[in-house]
Amino acid sequence: MRAALQCGTALPPDVCQRLVLGTNPSGPKTECILVDGTSILVSNFLASFIRPGDELRFPLALEAADAGTEIYIRNPNPRTRRRDLFQAPIGYATQPHKDKRNNVFVSAQVAGGRLGISAIHLRCETLRDYFYVGNRRRVWDRQPSFYELLRVDSKASPADLRLAFKLRSLELRASRAPASDLATLERAFNILARPELRSCYDSLLAYPEAPARFPYSGFGSLLVAGDLSRDGSTFYASRILAFLPEQRKMRFRAPLRKFMFYAEHGVHRDTRRKLEILLDHSALPLLWDSTWNRWKHLLAAKIGINGTFIQSGKYYHRAGEWHLAKWETALPSRIEVQLPANINEQIAEAQKTHHRFGQYVEALDQIRLRIESAPMERADLQKLCVGLGLPGDFDVGLITWRPDYDAFCYRQLSKRARHLYLFRSEYIFDLETAVIVETPQLGHATYVFSKPTNMTEFLALYSRVTRDEIRHNHSNVAEKLGFQGRLIHGTSSRVWMKELKARLGESTEYVEFPD
Repeated sequence: MRAALQCGTALPPDVCQRLVLGTNPSGPKTECILVDGTSILVSNFLASFIRPGDELRFPLALEAADAGTEIYIRNPNPRTRRRDLFQAPIGYATQPHKDKRNNVFVSAQVAGGRLGISAIHLRCETLRDYFYVGNRRRVWDRQPSFYELLRVDSKASPADLRLAFKLRSLELRASRAPASDLATLERAFNILARPELRSCYDSLLAYPEAPARFPYSGFGSLLVAGDLSRDGSTFYASRILAFLPEQRKMRFRAPLRKFMFYAEHGVHRDTRRKLEILLDHSALPLLWDSTWNRWKHLLAAKIGINGTFIQSGKYYHRAGEWHLAKWETALPSRIEVQLPANINEQIAEAQKTHHRFGQYVEALDQIRLRIESAPMERADLQKLCVGLGLPGDFDVGLITWRPDYDAFCYRQLSKRARHLYLFRSEYIFDLETAVIVETPQLGHATYVFSKPTNMTEFLALYSRVTRDEIRHNHSNVAEKLGFQGRLIHGTSSRVWMKELKARLGESTEYVEFPD
């Protein structure tokens, strides 16, 4: 038994190296028996590639190798011409670029790298022949195209692609087709449903040597065949045997006002939960177009999202350094949308309000100028609106509303407020036991003040200072205003509500659910 890497360098201290004596299937796992009398359990799929005499390298004290376990399988007999195997969890996979020999490849980071291997290099043709084909046993020239599998034209819209995917899935299930056919169909749709992956696939159809992207930038468990570099730090993959992305199922509600609407896609990016959802007209069956972006902030409706999300990421450059931004993306094939029963009424109301804003733009500019200099109570604002010709049912709270503000917070504070004042871009809620200042925009915290003895004096002082002066208590202003602290708008509105109730002295045993 050898105790060194292929190149002669020493093994890391927490790595075992053992020869395989044989394998013994044991239900969903296979027992891999080693020459020293010990054994480890591996998946049946991985065991199908292991032969007696192979050399295994794995982390110390490993008893069972799951899909995400790092394990290296070396064939010590060069006469068999079997490539070495490497299974590892990977992080970010780079964009395609050229090596010294002008071969275009992608480099996937090995997460953890306990065996001393830090990266897996995959040539673009290797990626192409695994992710961008319908039949992985055929060469590229004999592949049916993804469009042929879905039975659509190559210029089909995203909505047409989804409809074709649903119909073909029903047909395959009705005919009791093999599960592999359904998996192939789903892979075809998930590639074509993402604009950047569809563009990559179309380039490969026109030019098979074109650069191929690692779909969704990696992040998962990768099993490859290939060779280890001389220094043992890089594995050069010649073939992908399996890839299992990091994924999880989620169910939640997403506000329509946070979508960006384009001609063929609606995109929702939740920066707090780091989620991305891309919907076409078939997935989101509403007659939307890009003009919705003008008035979507007036739309309070939330849609139900039920889907499978996989990890994705991208590097960006800031302040002279590269940073990896990670988020979760909804798989197009596994997303379901539930619309509110009164969605059409809510859309009509938001459009009507937007039309009013356009009709009375000059009057609204006068109101904004008025509240820029001093706080104004809602009832007084309503009178001013009527005097300027606005309809009596116009909601003055919408004057400073922003698309990313959570309406749940506004409703909870409004129902507790004796009076509501508008000041600049803020709401000032006069509650029974406190004063709450809220900016209806993402990224702004809720400011809590103790109940003043004189509200007029409080407003006069507050209008003369900045939030920075309050936070740092310049000239003792925070103490004069009775500043008690801030409530951060995090990922959970329920957490915010519980903290607010605690500040107001209310019972926290029951906390309202956001709509």
